[in-house]
Amino acid sequence: MTRILPVAALAAAFALGGVALPGAVSAQEASSEASAAETTAETAPEIVEMVKGDVNAPVEIIEYASFTCPHCARFSNEVLPQIEENYIKTGKVKLVYRDVYFDKYGMWAAMVARCSPEKFFGISDMIYKTQGDWVKAGSDQGIADSLRKIGLMAGIGKDQLDACMNDSAKLKALVGWYQENATRDNITSTPSFLIDGKSYSNMSYDDFAKVLDEHYEAAQ
Repeated sequence: MTRILPVAALAAAFALGGVALPGAVSAQEASSEASAAETTAETAPEIVEMVKGDVNAPVEIIEYASFTCPHCARFSNEVLPQIEENYIKTGKVKLVYRDVYFDKYGMWAAMVARCSPEKFFGISDMIYKTQGDWVKAGSDQGIADSLRKIGLMAGIGKDQLDACMNDSAKLKALVGWYQENATRDNITSTPSFLIDGKSYSNMSYDDFAKVLDEHYEAAQ
């Protein structure tokens, strides 16, 4: 079973460890600001598209996932390694990862993972593998500290990590980007996938392999 996205925008301010960010805003406010072209076109931070594999691979998977979604963790831990070994490393497929935010904890995790773009997928793996631990860390502060620990273990410096986790401009941009993507691609649950533009729900590896083979053959 997949987890349904909230109908309304996230309402709570994304504050890290119970301490409000400088200029912290609600997701609704962030979305409004993101829609103001005269503001975002000039000042919004660039959101980097996270791509695993050969950018020129003939088949493209776009994965929509949340770091707090257990089904996304299962896909990352059990299915993705097989796809990577048999399709991504062989140059047949590239994977584009796009964030979905159910809650502030998923946002915090994404900000840690995105703190070092070249380490994004390695950090994501760590976050998903330890999801059962950090999501149960108790308080907001406990969860924030657990995520910081993952970032530090990945080799991100403390000052850089703190700056990333308190980057309110990046936070606003990420919320607006998430909402734009989810609306455009009609994402209603996670994990969800677009394979060469066609929508698919979560699948077993065998079913994924069958679909990927069909798309690869069609691309030849």
